[in-house]
Amino acid sequence: MKSNQHLIIPSIPFPERVRPKIISDFFGQEKLLGEGKPIRLMIENDVLSSFILWGPPGTGKTTIAKLIAESTKSDFHKINAVSSGVKEIREIIQRAEINRTNNLRTILFIDEIHRFNKAQQDALLNSVEQGIIILIGATTENPSFEVIAALRSRMRTFVLDELTKDDLENILESGIKKDEFISSLNISEIDKNFLFFVSGGDARTMLNIFEAAVVQEMKKSEIKISKEIIENVLQKKNIIYDKDGEEHYNLISAFIKSIRGSDPDAAIYWMARMLEGGEDPLFIARRMIILSSEDIGNASPNALVIAEACFSAVEKIGMPEARIILAQCVTYLAAAPKSNASYFAIENAMKDVHEKPLYAVPLHLRNAPTKLMKQLGYGKEYKYAHKFENHFVEDDYLPKELKETQYYFPTSEGQEKNLLERLKFLWKKKKKY
Repeated sequence: MKSNQHLIIPSIPFPERVRPKIISDFFGQEKLLGEGKPIRLMIENDVLSSFILWGPPGTGKTTIAKLIAESTKSDFHKINAVSSGVKEIREIIQRAEINRTNNLRTILFIDEIHRFNKAQQDALLNSVEQGIIILIGATTENPSFEVIAALRSRMRTFVLDELTKDDLENILESGIKKDEFISSLNISEIDKNFLFFVSGGDARTMLNIFEAAVVQEMKKSEIKISKEIIENVLQKKNIIYDKDGEEHYNLISAFIKSIRGSDPDAAIYWMARMLEGGEDPLFIARRMIILSSEDIGNASPNALVIAEACFSAVEKIGMPEARIILAQCVTYLAAAPKSNASYFAIENAMKDVHEKPLYAVPLHLRNAPTKLMKQLGYGKEYKYAHKFENHFVEDDYLPKELKETQYYFPTSEGQEKNLLERLKFLWKKKKKY
């Protein structure tokens, strides 16, 4: 059998070596590159316009841009929004203007375009509008939030799907066959399911992990890429989570809605995802304090006490032990009875404050610290509740213009049911409880 001892490991990464050069070699994104689909039609008709590619990492954004440039014989420039500035953009635009006089199109591909600030994005507007450059922006973040409206209005947005298991398998098999280095090795076994799992649907990550595993085992006459080999290469599963990006908002939204929906299992899962991704545990604890009033309220008043204690304890203890405190709090909040009556009470009251006149405080509710105020009737006829049976007396506490208005509608959930019954008993003549 042929020895692998003298094989030279290529300096160019595996994903770059096997990047598709023609559409037929591209796997995935059928809704964009399939027969009769928009990007394929752009290429086949040689009619290009600026657009944004929005999708998860490793789903083909860079490859699509390069395919377009190669297929349409355009002058291709790739920059990264993190490391590039306005000066570099202007230099490319100047070159594009020269290209235009020679009937040569210029494609500017900006990776991570969401990281460009407003001034950098503004610098692109005129050249995009006039067609001096064809701008292709790649982003993993929702362009509605990260790309200025003026630029979005001049570009189409194409959403890339996560790659399926079949897509990943096709990409891997095609790469193995096409690559001179990998194909020269005797690879008899690959734990594809585990490889796809730890790659998180990212084709670039998958190919990099695979190559690293192959290189580790390359001196063997028969190479088996097992789960253990992949784990040894990887050490830890790659958790995709950008604390400043859309996934941050997606996960915290799922977390809050799971607690609100009384599903402790879902809530604990989404919290684990955030913690493993490096989220600040105090951010999670802070959100639970808000939720304890907004979604649980008087149905379980202890929720606010527990959430506040959780925040304090997490602040003192820190990770990794803080995860246990967070877990106790989130499971309690998720399992607790729910009421948003307090939340709607303040919302409804604030609405009246904003939309209606600021009515005067009734005289009997005003304090009278001076003789003049007493003479004016401040505090007159005020009934001190503690002097009456049940420490209650029917009186008017709202401005007369809002008489009998009700903002708080307690539910019959949890401990709030007791409040409802008490209020019904006390206000049977005036309120709608």
